[in-house]
Amino acid sequence: MPPALRRTLGLLTDPPAHPVLTDGYLDLLSPTLQTAGADDRSAPDRNSGPIQSVWASTVGSAFYDVAQATARRLLASWQQPSAWLALQPGQVVLDVGCGPGSITPALGRAVWPDGLALGVDVSAPMLARAAAATGGAQTAYLRADAQRLPLREATVDAVVSIAAMQLVPDPAAALAEMHRVLRPGGRAAVMVPTAGHSVRLWRLLPAFGAHGFTEDELGDTAESLGFTGVRVTTSGTVQWVRAVRG
Repeated sequence: MPPALRRTLGLLTDPPAHPVLTDGYLDLLSPTLQTAGADDRSAPDRNSGPIQSVWASTVGSAFYDVAQATARRLLASWQQPSAWLALQPGQVVLDVGCGPGSITPALGRAVWPDGLALGVDVSAPMLARAAAATGGAQTAYLRADAQRLPLREATVDAVVSIAAMQLVPDPAAALAEMHRVLRPGGRAAVMVPTAGHSVRLWRLLPAFGAHGFTEDELGDTAESLGFTGVRVTTSGTVQWVRAVRG
């Protein structure tokens, strides 16, 4: 097992006795790990919309890699999440909904030489592409659900999520999990598409697996969960929410 994944095992709430390493990532959603009593939290909702079906396929992951990874890099560069997160060598940073690992390696470089960047996603094909293309001494990938992160409380120094929360069945639950795993003073940066005042029309459309955010929804949710210093920046249909665990 790569050193980064070995280090990751020490951060897990319930480290598997027999870790399942698949295509370079640690699979924590394998049926063999779904044992009774392993985690007393209720099972999270599953998003089985058409978008999720596409992203979970090999073809979909390849399309995403080509069409969306560049956009993630551009948005990440434009907003400079690593700079705002004030990452330091030796820290642990979490990329929720990492997809094919578009920005996770950059996070790893920001905490080099002895830090750790963890990419989490539910899509096996996405993670396989991420691990094959961007694995490294400071980078590890986990197959896990954003609504029930497998990490212990207060184990992460920073969390970033780019263009992923709209695909989570319960975004508030995912945000609560980010708050839980952050250390006090840890920073979070989340980017989502927003429908703004048109969200009512969005929500009248047939369900296809993507959540439409109002302008204040994510920021208000962050404050209700105990985040402090919440800052919301909206540019067109893109919104950044930055916050600190108090």
